[in-house]
Amino acid sequence: MNKRIVIIPTYNEIENIEAILLKVLSLDPVFDVLIVDDGSPDGTALQVKRLQQANEGRIHLLERKGKLGLGTAYIEGFKIALSKGYDFIFEMDADFSHNPDDLIRLFKACATPAELKEENLPEEEAGNGDMSIGSRYINGVNVVNWPMGRVLMSYFAGFYVRFITGMKVQDATAGFVCYRRKTLETIPLNQIKFIGYAFQVEMKFTTWKYGFKLVEVPIIFTDRTKGTSKMSANIFKEAIFGVIQMKVNSLFKRYQA
Repeated sequence: MNKRIVIIPTYNEIENIEAILLKVLSLDPVFDVLIVDDGSPDGTALQVKRLQQANEGRIHLLERKGKLGLGTAYIEGFKIALSKGYDFIFEMDADFSHNPDDLIRLFKACATPAELKEENLPEEEAGNGDMSIGSRYINGVNVVNWPMGRVLMSYFAGFYVRFITGMKVQDATAGFVCYRRKTLETIPLNQIKFIGYAFQVEMKFTTWKYGFKLVEVPIIFTDRTKGTSKMSANIFKEAIFGVIQMKVNSLFKRYQA
C-alpha cells in the first residue's frame, strides 16, 4: 500500500481539479489523493468521480453538503486518512498556488533515512520531522502575484503569531503541510476549533506544544490564475483574535503525547 495521501479541500474548483489531480498522481514517489468537496455547484465532485474510474484506488472523495469550512474539511480528511492506514498525510490547495512537485520535499523533511531508502531517494535528505511546512517566508518573501497589501498582511500575521505564542515558525498560516501519522494520532482532533487561517495556526501550535519536531521547507507560493479566491475579512479576523484565545486556552491545558 502507498504510504502518502494528499488532502485537497474543494469548492468550485472545476477549472483546476483535473490538472491538479493528474499532476499529483504522476509524482514519484507515489501520492494518493483525498478530495473533500463542500457541495460545489460547478460540478467539481462529478469531475473527481470521472477521474476515479481511470485511477482506481488512488483518488478518494468525501462529499459534504455545503460550505462547512476549511478546518472541518481537513479534520474529516485526517480521520479518513488515518483509518485507511496512511503514514504521511498532506494538506494542499487545489489551485496550483502550491507546487505539487514540492510534495516530495515535504515528504523528505518528515522522513527518516530508512524511509527515503525504501523510495530510492537520497538518505542524507531525511529531515526526521513530525510536521513539515511549505514556508513562504523562511528565506525572505517568496510570493508571486499577490498585491503588496496582502503580502504585508500575511507576513506580519506570522510575526504576530510568533509574538503571541512564542512559536518560532516563520509561516504559521501556511496551508501546505505534511504530518507524520503519529502527530495526527496524538493531537485531539475533535478539540481543534478554528476553521479558517486560525485552523492552520492552531494545528502548528498544538503540534509544537506536544513536543513534535516542526521543519520549514522553503517554497515559492504562486497565487491562483483560475477560479476564485476563498479569502475573506472574516478569515483574517478569526486568525487575529483566535490566536489570543488559543494562547490563553493553552495555559489551562496539559500537552502529553
